[in-house]
Amino acid sequence: MIIISSQPERFSGELYVPGDKSITHRALMIGALARGITEVREFPDDQDCRAAVNCLRSLGVRITFKDGRLLIEGRNKKLRQPLNNLDAGNSGTTARLLLGVLAGQGFKATLSGELSLQKCSLKDVTHPLQLMGAVFEGNDEGLPLTTGGARLQPISYRSPRASAQVKSAILLAGLYPRGTTTVEEPEQSPNHTELMLDRFGAKIMAEDCRVTMQGGTVLKGGQIRIPGDISAAAFLMVAAALVPGSDVLLKNVGVNPTRSGIIDVLLRMGADIEVQQEKLWGKEPIADIQIRAGSKLKGLPVGGDIISRLEDEIPALAVAASVAEGRTVISNGFKRNSRTSERLVNLAGQLNRLGAKMVETEEGMIIEGGTKLKGTEVDCCGDHLLARALVVAGLAAEGDTVVHGAEVINTSFPGFMQALRSLIMK
Repeated sequence: MIIISSQPERFSGELYVPGDKSITHRALMIGALARGITEVREFPDDQDCRAAVNCLRSLGVRITFKDGRLLIEGRNKKLRQPLNNLDAGNSGTTARLLLGVLAGQGFKATLSGELSLQKCSLKDVTHPLQLMGAVFEGNDEGLPLTTGGARLQPISYRSPRASAQVKSAILLAGLYPRGTTTVEEPEQSPNHTELMLDRFGAKIMAEDCRVTMQGGTVLKGGQIRIPGDISAAAFLMVAAALVPGSDVLLKNVGVNPTRSGIIDVLLRMGADIEVQQEKLWGKEPIADIQIRAGSKLKGLPVGGDIISRLEDEIPALAVAASVAEGRTVISNGFKRNSRTSERLVNLAGQLNRLGAKMVETEEGMIIEGGTKLKGTEVDCCGDHLLARALVVAGLAAEGDTVVHGAEVINTSFPGFMQALRSLIMK
């Protein structure tokens, strides 16, 4: 439980956000399948990334921590059959990417997870993998699932929706068979997997919404430095934009254009944001992001291909939209009964308890801005992103806000509250 008793006078200072979870998961999976040592710097030590590390260790991958670095001894695609079920915890990224990795192994393994993943449909991943020849035992509506032991074939797959996790699972499975594997999406999803595979020596070509990769290539380990997580930064950006007098600089944040939609939308809403010191870490663009309060935010329509560039940041955006002037409409045909759909239902329900005016729609949500939030008791519903959003909303609310179940924040950003406190100017 977290209690926010009063709005800080202002936020000010510099801050480094944790490393990007999405990029870290790719580095772990691909490093495990490569030949040689992969060194990962700026490793985000959260529960989701730890779940991936533990699963890979159970598959025979030696992973050690040394002097702030994570070292992965790759197994050249040949993993070891685990003695027990692999536990993905609450990490959907770990589960989906591992299904692609396991599908190409010469042994069977069972992947399990917490209740949220047991209820979450994985058909969007298992279907294309089955087209490649993968065999699954269990309920493909969720975990546990057993796979492996099948001979895979390359595939040309047109995905019905943009999903970096689905694309990544197919590409990871496509490393095993010889021949060309192609994935085409209606809009381009985040391209971290393509960039990482290219860095490790895969024969891969990406153009707009189409990715083509030649299987059978030997991957070679190397050094990877993880940029700051734009999803973690998003909530701090909104907090700084909403608390009067704030001036915050977030250092070394990943600004990959396939993931930085939250910056574009906040700028369109009128937020005072400046992207500075742009450079590359490997193939990933990073920058410092400065956010100043004072500008009045305005509601706007948010839809189309930009949704695939900010899906995890929608809870942060919803908080900003709730206090902005005018209406914000978020739409793009979210998959029904998915974790995103459930998140929107819970998000609307809990923010409305604080006085927001949100309605879930068939394709997203409508937010009537300009309301004054008032503190009350809310529940994060076991969702780490919703927990962060409710904390930020509490900063903008009058009176005490009590966020129940907020310990789930440790899933993805263990130091979130410490980061906020470090920026408070008294």
